[in-house]
Amino acid sequence: MNFKHLHYFWATAKAGGVMRAGEQLHITPQTLSGQIKLLEARLGYPLFRKHGRQLELTEEGRVMLGYAEQIFSLSAEMETAIGQARAGGQALDCRVGIADSVPKSIAYRLLAPALDAVPQQVRLICHEGKFQDLLAQLAVQRLDLVMADEAMNKQLSVKAFNHPLGTTATSFFCTAELKKTLKGRFPQQLDGAPMLMPGAGSALRLRLTQWFIDRQLHPRTIGEFDDAALMKAFGREGRGVFTSPTVLEQETCEQYGVKVLGRSDELVEEFYAISVERRITHPAVSAITQAGRRQLFGGAD
Repeated sequence: MNFKHLHYFWATAKAGGVMRAGEQLHITPQTLSGQIKLLEARLGYPLFRKHGRQLELTEEGRVMLGYAEQIFSLSAEMETAIGQARAGGQALDCRVGIADSVPKSIAYRLLAPALDAVPQQVRLICHEGKFQDLLAQLAVQRLDLVMADEAMNKQLSVKAFNHPLGTTATSFFCTAELKKTLKGRFPQQLDGAPMLMPGAGSALRLRLTQWFIDRQLHPRTIGEFDDAALMKAFGREGRGVFTSPTVLEQETCEQYGVKVLGRSDELVEEFYAISVERRITHPAVSAITQAGRRQLFGGAD
């Protein structure tokens, strides 16, 4: 494919017509139309159709425009990267997948040291998603690291390695007003209490449910949340008791205006970095794992 023809098509689509595109490209509309026709002949289908005095994209044209956008975006990124390398300032990319069950505050505290601990400039490229989806991207090396609150199952076909970052106990929170209505001492206060539960996809959910059963506690589940921030927002309004890692206890109280109802050392949340390297060599990934082990979870195990 002639990429000059592709550029002419892209410019025309973005400008909304050959007249305006010709002015921007400093070529005549006739020349521009001729180049686009050569591209259409090469592809075997029209990219534009007339709509009154205007040109509009055909279905094939819309598909082509999407790919052209990606091609020219990558081209611009390539030029920037080459320019940085020439100037001695090429950034080191660190592509991180963050399981959506990992609290954002913990993700930030783990990732931030990578921006400071590596001699060269680091560019974090973060993707949030379901744990299994992120592992699939790790398997084809679209990610350097997956951060999760559970280890990768050994039975999976993904060739990767678990790197434990640390553990934290679990704390229970509620507003001062709700706390006054709960009878007894912790954890008996939870019996019959309105409870905001993590979603079924959370690694903590099964352990929390079993913890209630073992203690013959029957809280009233009034909501289940995949998004921990949304769960805490409901808790802030006094709708129910919610959980959060003990390592974030002070931050949770200050941010949401809640009180600590109690904490359990038996309800342990584990956090892992998962990479395709058994021995981590990526400097940014190494900084992330060290931050978890030495700083964030140093006193929470």
